[in-house]
Amino acid sequence: MNNKHGQRSARQLWCSLSGVLCAGLLGACDRPPANSISSTPEPSTVASTNSTKFKQTTFKQTTVVEGLERPWSMAWLPDGTMLVTEKAGRLRLIREGQLLPTPIAGLPEVMSSGQGGLMDVSLHPQFTQNQLIYLTYAHGQKNANRTRLVRAKLNGDNTLRDLKVIFEVSQEKSDGQHFGSRMAWLPDGTLLLAIGDGGNPPVELAGELIRKQAQNLRSHLGKIVRLNPDGSVPPDNPFVNNKNADPKVWSYGHRNIQGLVYDSAKKQVWATEHGARGGDELNLPEAGKNYGWPIVTRSQEYFGGEISEERSRVGLVDPKVVWTPAIAPSGLAIYNGDRFPAWQGDLFVGGLVGKGIRRIDLDDAGNVQGQEEMPIGQRVRDVRQGPDGLLYVLTDESNGRLVRLEPREF
Repeated sequence: MNNKHGQRSARQLWCSLSGVLCAGLLGACDRPPANSISSTPEPSTVASTNSTKFKQTTFKQTTVVEGLERPWSMAWLPDGTMLVTEKAGRLRLIREGQLLPTPIAGLPEVMSSGQGGLMDVSLHPQFTQNQLIYLTYAHGQKNANRTRLVRAKLNGDNTLRDLKVIFEVSQEKSDGQHFGSRMAWLPDGTLLLAIGDGGNPPVELAGELIRKQAQNLRSHLGKIVRLNPDGSVPPDNPFVNNKNADPKVWSYGHRNIQGLVYDSAKKQVWATEHGARGGDELNLPEAGKNYGWPIVTRSQEYFGGEISEERSRVGLVDPKVVWTPAIAPSGLAIYNGDRFPAWQGDLFVGGLVGKGIRRIDLDDAGNVQGQEEMPIGQRVRDVRQGPDGLLYVLTDESNGRLVRLEPREF
């Protein structure tokens, strides 16, 4: 029995005694309107704590690199070199703790506006054989744009070759909000890609608020799509035989997923998504399921008032955790390393407004037991486990940092 499992009974007792789940500051969007006001905390499925009992593992922060401009995502090459995307459209290399001055060449033209830009980066599971990397980005102009997915070969001369668009969102939208863009690979070699709902009011599509597209199965907006590595449709996707649905849709009713990860031990997909004014969510997406947005939500309109009076409905899937006030979750990791034994199997959720990380304590069956706040002090855009078993954090600043979390020795 490892340290984590030995602590279960104490954690379960704490969970039954703790109060409501509420932490962070208001504003689930990357940059909420200046006139946003505080929202009322709501009951939730899990409590928040800073108790000594829960904090069985302490850590220290080490800044590895500074000088990144609005970094968005990271991935590691087999030799330990790190790829980091910068929102403005650059793909950077960090080697042996040093940020190389010259970005990788051959990237597509990126629309860097609002929340859009160069976003996620991921390596093909067989990268050592095929040298393929995948990038998501905003394409177009402010009045007509969409999320795109490209794949390319990364040559030894730090240049992308054979770049090809293998997926793009089915509809153009206006404004610079809610591009989604997180990727996660499944064991069968297929790729999940999260797409945002298109934006907040007054943004419209086809004469109605664009966020309603999250319930339109013919649209990619507000969905997780599942693709083969070449962008084609897997034959066992849940809506392949539905003539009223796009065959690439895997799950729907999402607002703007900014964290997506596959837990290989428990064989589960986890996602975090932004609410509007409050109502950020941790979800457990499954094929063919509807997660409710905007029919049911604990979010409020930024300008005040209800988005929906319904908080739950039969046939729609409830979130596992709700954050009100919002933390603006971005980046999501499942920890399976050996440097922090007490953290094995736990989720780590970055927070933009929260300026830190939430450790979500999961039991062996994947049930949420509690959470711990881990302050970072800057807007956290991404969090990942590195090949060395440590956690790495990107901060969303004009002088962004790559931070490493390490065990604190006593």
